[in-house]
Amino acid sequence: MDRPEEAASSLAPTADGTATMPFKRAPVVRGPVRGALRRLLRDRSALVGLGTLVLLVVAAVFAPALAPYSPTEPHYEDALRGPGRDYLLGTDGLGRDELSRLLFGARISLASVTMAAAAITLLGVTIGLLSGYYGGILDGAIQRVIDVLLAVPSLVLALAIAGMLGPSIRSVLIGVVAVQWVSYARLVRGMVLSARSQPYVESSIALGARSRRVMFNDILPNVVPPVVVLATLEMGGLLLSISSLSFLGLGAQPPTPEWGTMLNQARPFFQSHPYLMIVPGVAITLTVLAFNLLGDGLRDALDPRAGRLVTRVRADRPPRRRPRQPGGLPARRAG
Repeated sequence: MDRPEEAASSLAPTADGTATMPFKRAPVVRGPVRGALRRLLRDRSALVGLGTLVLLVVAAVFAPALAPYSPTEPHYEDALRGPGRDYLLGTDGLGRDELSRLLFGARISLASVTMAAAAITLLGVTIGLLSGYYGGILDGAIQRVIDVLLAVPSLVLALAIAGMLGPSIRSVLIGVVAVQWVSYARLVRGMVLSARSQPYVESSIALGARSRRVMFNDILPNVVPPVVVLATLEMGGLLLSISSLSFLGLGAQPPTPEWGTMLNQARPFFQSHPYLMIVPGVAITLTVLAFNLLGDGLRDALDPRAGRLVTRVRADRPPRRRPRQPGGLPARRAG
């Protein structure tokens, strides 16, 4: 307990001679978004993935200024030239600059992945909300459709849909969206079923709130973080699917520069000029890796317990061991 003179000395005098208690600042309360952002910025792998994606987006946006040549203009006299001073990444069978085609191909590849991810997220979240909230016959019908789609390999089904619609990047996007929304719908449905039993949702329903208001104002905000993580993790797989369909000739058609199409056009020259397949292959690999690193970072940032576990593992901290008895057996815990 403080002494009277110490307590008096801790009082702050005012202008009129009276003494008041010193002002203490209230503790700063950090919100969940701010805490998740801090954890994300501490994850070096996530920052590497984010930095790589930013560089790719900048290169795609400023491709007309960065590309030394036209991506579609042929130079027959310079066909199949290796990397050098005039052509940093060489030329293809028609003499088109590989670096220019790679930069312009980033535009189509990244834009197609972004549009596909947005359409899949919107479709999956909407169907999952309706299925989980209303239930009954609607939920049963949606789940049977999901079971049928999950029974068929997604790439094979997307290949069949794109083949029926005709070769184009639009057909590939339709085929990918038509088979990839099921994972989002199942995730959202499970979270909606869990949220419906929460007191705040039951209170809104008891107060007479409309179903649309309950779904979009009360339930949807709690569904967004896991969906964002899932979408980021799935974007690498979407790029692989779109590039695979383009490699099979169902995506962007020549002379449009697209990474999967570039791989397809480089097949005849793989043994004699392997760099034609290595360059777009490395671009696809780096982009997929960047999406995966950023997705893992977002998952750890939005789940503090998983983030602490990953931090402990990366720091190579030895696990705690129970003390051993003289006989070599671990000591039993009391109780």
